Amino acid sequence: MDNRNKTTHKFEYTAVRDGKEYGGVIDAVDRFEVYAKVRNEGGDILRVNKVGGFSVLSLGGIRAINERFSTVREVDIIIFTRNLSAMLGAGLPLTRALSVANRQTKNPKLNYILRALLSKVRKGDKLSTALEEHPKVFKKLFVSMVKAGEEGGNLPDSLASISLQMDKSYKLKKRIKGAMVYPSIVMIAMVIIGFLMMTQVVPTLKKTFEEVGVDLPATTKAIIAISNFLVNNTILSLIILAVFIFSVIYFLRTKLGKMLFDAFLLRLPAIGTIVKEINSARFARTLSSLTSSGVDIITALNITADVVQNTFHKKVILSAAKVVQQGESMSVVFGRREDLYPPLVSEMLAVGEETGKVSEMLMQVASFYETEVDQKTKDMSTIIEPFLMLFIGGAVGFFAMAMISPIYSLSDSI
Repeated sequence: MDNRNKTTHKFEYTAVRDGKEYGGVIDAVDRFEVYAKVRNEGGDILRVNKVGGFSVLSLGGIRAINERFSTVREVDIIIFTRNLSAMLGAGLPLTRALSVANRQTKNPKLNYILRALLSKVRKGDKLSTALEEHPKVFKKLFVSMVKAGEEGGNLPDSLASISLQMDKSYKLKKRIKGAMVYPSIVMIAMVIIGFLMMTQVVPTLKKTFEEVGVDLPATTKAIIAISNFLVNNTILSLIILAVFIFSVIYFLRTKLGKMLFDAFLLRLPAIGTIVKEINSARFARTLSSLTSSGVDIITALNITADVVQNTFHKKVILSAAKVVQQGESMSVVFGRREDLYPPLVSEMLAVGEETGKVSEMLMQVASFYETEVDQKTKDMSTIIEPFLMLFIGGAVGFFAMAMISPIYSLSDSI
């Protein structure tokens, strides 16, 4: 095609050649011509931006800010892993597959990381080695499965297994978060309504009580005292509330706080069962994915302990790792802790150990409990609703009795 009579534009590009990243500005009719020119020079395009309205410096500055402060979502990693597996399975070299994945992603942070991975791989490093330099994005589970895939010569299969593992975990978390939307909205609404009642309704009733000189019970005096504090110190009250919330969040992130919260969840009616099944599903699927990818059982158990979130479930897995290291059966450890892991887990583990099919047995356990959790999270609002109604009813009843009882006392004295 003759481009001589067509209008040319300036394009800023970044490319890789011989393992080194370089860039510049080039005149071309469109992006396709830029790709063609750079390819003729022996380079692979990483990024192309049309220059116009902004200087190259400003574009670079904006890009650098995006790369530094943007976040990589879990779904972005899932898509990248799935696509990389498909490309490698189709026969593309790793460098070419990474280059294509880099051009496909729209996330600035992930784009930057993929360029770094491509540069490392072009220099001769293994993909797992390059991934280890980005632990916040690629967790130990991800790196270990990639490493096992590289050593076993089945990297596409390992990547496919990782993407499936992450996808299941992502969907499970989404279902749990979705189930918590309803109670969260109700609790927030209660706080807002309570604040409005204390600052708008109670002061009006207080004036009425003062005018008639009725003798107030202790509960009414307590509510009026709280109302007076909120009205006279609204900003201070909001600051105290914010400090309280941040303090609770900080405490829950400490080792002691997390342990106490985990113990509390396990003892909640109905919720405790769901927590046990969630952790059982995560344990089973993660360990199955790792062992089927070729990771040794001790390493797999230690990595799985990092994936499982409940403190008490972690301890059981770490105990199993120590037992296996001593040459004993890990199903025995899980059998002793049926208060945390349902009996099906230890039974299926025992069958897997006897038949040499631990990975297959664990995958069946994972599928079973994921189905159970899926159904129970769908019914979560039905499970939580009675507790919410009791709490709301108690709060409303206490407020009503505290504020209405003086009115009845006044009526009796007339």
